[in-house]
Amino acid sequence: MFAVEEINRNSKLLPNITLGFHIFNAYHNDDRTLESSLVWLSGQGPTIPNYSCEKQSKSIVVIGGATSELTVSMGTILELYRIPQVTYGLFDPLLNDPLQFPSVYQMAPRDTSLPLAMVRLMVHFKWTWVGLVASDDSRSENFLRDLQEEMVRNDVCVAFIHQIFTGWTEDECFHSYFLEKLSDSTASVIVIYGNTDTLLTLRFSEVPHILLYRMWITSSHWDIAKKPGHIYFDNFHGALIFADQTSKIPGFKHFLKTVNPAKDPENIFLQNFWNSAFGCTSEIGKGDGAVCSPNASLDTLRLSYLDMTMSAQSYTVYSAVYAVAWALHEMFLVRSEMESNSNGNNSGALEGKISPYLHSFLKNIQFNNSAENHVVLAKKMNSVANYDILNYVTFRNDTEVLVKVGEFISEAPAGQEFIIQQKTIVWPRTWGEPLPSRCSKVCSPGFHIKALEGNPVCCFDCAPCPQGQISNQTDRDQCMKCPEDQYPNRERNHCLPKGVNFLAYKETLGIALASIAASFSLLTALVLWVFVKHKDTPIVKANNRDLSYILLFSLSLCFLCSLFFIGRPNAINCLLRQTTFGVMFTVAVSSILAKTITVVLAFRATRPSSKSRRWVGSRAPISLVFFCTFIQVVLCAIWLLLSPPFPDVDTHSDPEHIILECNEGSLIAFYSVLGYIALLALGSFTVAFLARNLPDTFNETKFITFSMLVFCSVWISFLPTYQSTKGKMMVAVEVFSILSSSAGLLGCIFIPKCYIILLQPQKNTKKFLKNNTIS
Repeated sequence: MFAVEEINRNSKLLPNITLGFHIFNAYHNDDRTLESSLVWLSGQGPTIPNYSCEKQSKSIVVIGGATSELTVSMGTILELYRIPQVTYGLFDPLLNDPLQFPSVYQMAPRDTSLPLAMVRLMVHFKWTWVGLVASDDSRSENFLRDLQEEMVRNDVCVAFIHQIFTGWTEDECFHSYFLEKLSDSTASVIVIYGNTDTLLTLRFSEVPHILLYRMWITSSHWDIAKKPGHIYFDNFHGALIFADQTSKIPGFKHFLKTVNPAKDPENIFLQNFWNSAFGCTSEIGKGDGAVCSPNASLDTLRLSYLDMTMSAQSYTVYSAVYAVAWALHEMFLVRSEMESNSNGNNSGALEGKISPYLHSFLKNIQFNNSAENHVVLAKKMNSVANYDILNYVTFRNDTEVLVKVGEFISEAPAGQEFIIQQKTIVWPRTWGEPLPSRCSKVCSPGFHIKALEGNPVCCFDCAPCPQGQISNQTDRDQCMKCPEDQYPNRERNHCLPKGVNFLAYKETLGIALASIAASFSLLTALVLWVFVKHKDTPIVKANNRDLSYILLFSLSLCFLCSLFFIGRPNAINCLLRQTTFGVMFTVAVSSILAKTITVVLAFRATRPSSKSRRWVGSRAPISLVFFCTFIQVVLCAIWLLLSPPFPDVDTHSDPEHIILECNEGSLIAFYSVLGYIALLALGSFTVAFLARNLPDTFNETKFITFSMLVFCSVWISFLPTYQSTKGKMMVAVEVFSILSSSAGLLGCIFIPKCYIILLQPQKNTKKFLKNNTIS
């Protein structure tokens, strides 16, 4: 109505020609649709095509087809007369086929960007479990296919797909089944796509189903304001609607405020709409309602009756009327030119044939509407739509409003096409805030997604992160390892800095071991002092006094060399600690070996004509010590030259600490040094064990046997313990073995002698030694 009146007032468009229009009902079945088309072609009388020539001569175009089904149904009749049909419903690629539908023109832009726009909304609010509802037609099937492909690309899953069959308006079982399916679904977000007729299918359901907690996402062609009955009043509160962007048409609001059936009594459609919207009757004595007020205005109506702003569908109708008007204008200009060129001979050549000729002008029409928007009506030049995102809000006083909360501009640069004002959105009544729509619960930090076989990717279990890994975000597909200098906390949701681990002097264990080492070294020095002070006594001279001095000196250094193992590892102590330990222990053990051999030689020398006499009292035992030590020094030198120990960092053995250690360089050299000491100890033990039954006078082989038994026991138990420990405890085990084995040698060999020297000096005489045993 507004477009036709505006065109008729325009002196530059169709001058001296007045446009008119008729409004006919469109039904949702082929028979009634064909009947309406015939009524339009033949008039209100008998529907006999071709018998109402006056009617046909004034019928030039049909603006209709809110759905593709209606367009196809009408097209079977209209195509016979080559009457153009301009549709204002959703764009349908099927209707764009010039061979199947040569007389159909679509005003709506392509909605190919609508799936992307809706998925951008889902991704923004992290809705990954979404139900889909659509009408049962090919266009909706294409939309669902495109939407599902876009959802898959963005890891959004389909909870369910339901189709509404428009023709089943009276099937109560279908309605109940459909609504129960929606109620039972775990999806909190539902996309519904189609047209207003799809929603009106639900009008006849008498079973109230409350779906208040759902967030509905739809397009403006599925007119959510046309709610079917009071039982659904709040169900769509908070819904988000994608509406084609339109420009404000000047004068439209003023037209709606001033329109009144009293000014146009012949407009039956407006009168019926008025009576229905205001619940009144325009004539006294007719109908049950009150008489309509002459001051009634459309701007007082609820949104469910009329939107005071021009909706996307109304904007398309408005543009369609203007497209027809401009096509007629161009056609009449061409006709005038033809008549002037033929001197009026072809006058009336186009009479009664407006519709067929109109096609050639409609195909190429371009114009600017009153909003200064460029409109192109061409079968292959449909633009891609941009969208306003509208929020549908209802109020307790049965009023409602659409509020713009965002937009989607398909031509915008990537990342800038979607804009949403989250704070302005009114959510469904039970929400109050944007809630998630998920198949599975959120995998909190410390857990990762574990896929369930046979289920969508959105349906999964949450599994704890493996040992040594974390996830610091929700819904992580995989956990990640911490940097080498960090370790996971107990919850495995973030990394903590690793502490530095080494056997330090400041800690209790380090202090205790260092104190023990120093004490035993001092004790050994005291024993050496005692032996030096009493060097001329029989008990000191009895078994090679020089070897005893060497042994005590080496044991004192053995205790002290354990200090190299305590403290922060550096290049110097890493080089010295194993080699010093190896050399000092070699001196000690080789001294014991020499002492044992000396005892054996001494007893053999007592035999007549024994060749062992020449070795008793010689420097041979000391030479043995130097020879054995030289071999160990050579081994250590080779070790230091080829693959010396060095400071190293171990970040893997202890998950919570960085172990500062000395890397031994060559393990073969390390175990060769230990093996050589073990070989000497085994030799000493063997010789002492074989000489244990010699006469006790001047015989200390029993003490040596026992001391070597202690020594070997300590180091045999050291190997498995050393291999099974890490970090500072590994070092502590070696220090303890050094101290305990050294203390065993000191205690077993020298403490009994010191006891006699210091506490029982009467036994430390030649006379007593000849008549009694030392032990």
